[in-house]
Amino acid sequence: MTIQSGGFQEYLAEEIKQYGGIMIPVKAGLMERLLVKEVDIEKLHPNPDDEFCMPGIGPNDRIISDYIARYQRYGSMKDPDSMEADSLIVEKVHPDGYIILNGHHRWAAFWRLGIKKVPVSIVNLTQKSDIEEMIHASEHDRRVTLDLDEVAFCQGDEPWENPIKGFPEEKFKERLRPGIPALLQYLSAEGYDIWVYTAEYYSIEYIREYFHYYNVKIDGIVTGTGRKSKGFAEERKNIEQLVRDRYKQTLHIDRRTVLHTFAGSTNFEEYPVEEGTFGWAQTVKSIIRKIENNESYK
Repeated sequence: MTIQSGGFQEYLAEEIKQYGGIMIPVKAGLMERLLVKEVDIEKLHPNPDDEFCMPGIGPNDRIISDYIARYQRYGSMKDPDSMEADSLIVEKVHPDGYIILNGHHRWAAFWRLGIKKVPVSIVNLTQKSDIEEMIHASEHDRRVTLDLDEVAFCQGDEPWENPIKGFPEEKFKERLRPGIPALLQYLSAEGYDIWVYTAEYYSIEYIREYFHYYNVKIDGIVTGTGRKSKGFAEERKNIEQLVRDRYKQTLHIDRRTVLHTFAGSTNFEEYPVEEGTFGWAQTVKSIIRKIENNESYK
């Protein structure tokens, strides 16, 4: 099926002209995030920094056509063999409506189909003000960082940590790698703030609640790190300075290494994680114990 794209392209250009550069993320309240599951399509605005909005890159008419065909056949744009939601992931913005974080091609398909109400999932991504509050509330002058996508959450068919009693598996689809909760509890007890990062569009509240079920206190949460906004890139520099001013030491935990860095210094210590008899988490724990025993504070 061939799609006549002129009308939508004009609409997209007008949206970028009207809202590009003036949208400011604002927090959506708990009730709004829980109750608002669809919004008027006029309230949705494209992200001007997304490839979808860049001339010569997007939008892709073939992808839009596939979504239209799927909707006409199944009444939904999600893959019928997938458990993923059909909702567009959006963030509330000032002066009006929501900016699309994920789902631009589905938004275009809804527009061309004439759908007035579009399913959405509203998230609160980490903003600079959030990080300032987290740093102000921090209890220690050293921290640990983990990438949720690459380190903490399982990939593919990896074995996972057995959910504790009462864990709402229907609410949280992610699964932790074995030993992650015990490792983070140990680090907290040793006087480290726990900071986690993710390129995905999770809400701060979602991540905090997830780890709460494992009795793990997360001190810093940075979500949506994959955003391409030029403004966010500048904010990231400011955030990095705030972190350097607050934390004297940081342990960056990766799947294969533990990197020990020091604020105001280019010196670092790198420890390979060679998974042995007791598994990855226990190996990381033994490395940190070694660091604890050998380091001296000024």
